[in-house]
Amino acid sequence: MKILQVVNFFSPVHGGSAEVPYQLAKVLAKRGHEVTVYTSDYKLSEEWIKSVQELRIKVSPFKSWLNLIGVQITPGLIKCDRRETKNFDVIHMHNYRTFQNIIVHHYAKKYGIPYILQAHGSLPVDVPKQTLKKMYDSVWGYSILRDAAKVIAVTPTEAEQYKSMGVSEDKIEIVPNGIDLAEFDNLPPKGEFRRKYGLSGEQKIILYLGRIHQTKGLELLVKAFAEVTKELPNTKLVIVGPDDGYLPALEKLIKELKIENKTLLTGPLYGEDKLKAYVDADVFVNPRADEIFGIVFLEALACGTSVICSRGCGIADVIDGRAGLVVPYDEKQLQQVLLDVLSDEKMRQEFGEKGKLLVREKFNWVKVAERLESVYSSCISSRT
Repeated sequence: MKILQVVNFFSPVHGGSAEVPYQLAKVLAKRGHEVTVYTSDYKLSEEWIKSVQELRIKVSPFKSWLNLIGVQITPGLIKCDRRETKNFDVIHMHNYRTFQNIIVHHYAKKYGIPYILQAHGSLPVDVPKQTLKKMYDSVWGYSILRDAAKVIAVTPTEAEQYKSMGVSEDKIEIVPNGIDLAEFDNLPPKGEFRRKYGLSGEQKIILYLGRIHQTKGLELLVKAFAEVTKELPNTKLVIVGPDDGYLPALEKLIKELKIENKTLLTGPLYGEDKLKAYVDADVFVNPRADEIFGIVFLEALACGTSVICSRGCGIADVIDGRAGLVVPYDEKQLQQVLLDVLSDEKMRQEFGEKGKLLVREKFNWVKVAERLESVYSSCISSRT
């Protein structure tokens, strides 16, 4: 198949919504498909593009003339899409409210090329930019959803979000995200992250890894951690990830709570350095109240690290009691669960071992790609 992947940004600094298109493109190319990626050049390095193209993936980054409220405007896409769209068998559009989707939707419809939309949790009209999101939906969004051959939901929760936007149930396919298990076959030995950052083997490490954004629940985590240190003073909160506008406020909160010496902010870590953080952590926590999926949970589990997530996490039911614990979005309850997990080494070990098995059984990217190939083929057949 000739497959076009469309994503507004493709740089690894953007987390899961960029990681998923990358991993999917990589597996599809390996399975013999011709894969092209249309994206913006926003924070996209030449080195990264070269590394992706070495995997037999064609990457076409278009100059982002304007980064308007988080939307990358790439006029160069218009000319290319007008010329090239008809040459693809199927199109997979990632994220929902993007400039790229507007353009690709127009030409896909014009040339009769079926497309799949995968929103990656971006459907809800939450408070930030609420008016602009509703405007996008009215002018372009509902048409993009209506004309899609299929939409991909990663969990039943996201499937319900599509339905609330008017998408019929027969168009919705539930396909979870996955991870590249090969990246976790040879994990770094324990202790390397601790040595690099001067942390002792006796210190308990609570790890958060992801964008530093106001929606991620970091305020809740930091406040709960401040209380945890009163009972377990030899504990360190490690926050790993790029700043997405919330870092100054987070640093101010840490200072107000007087836990600067108990908190480590490393900035973003990638590749081997990221794995070292997972391996040395005693528990991984992402307390976001409405995390649709959370690839970081799978990465932590693949490293044998127990996890804590909120009830609003899309894979909470899969994790709860098997590979970690689930808590309401509540400071006191998060505090108590952190104390319970950090005080019970046997629990952490059991969760870690079961978590590795869980990831290999349910979230292998090869299995995910096979499922998506089936969706692609059905869309192409319907068109024919």
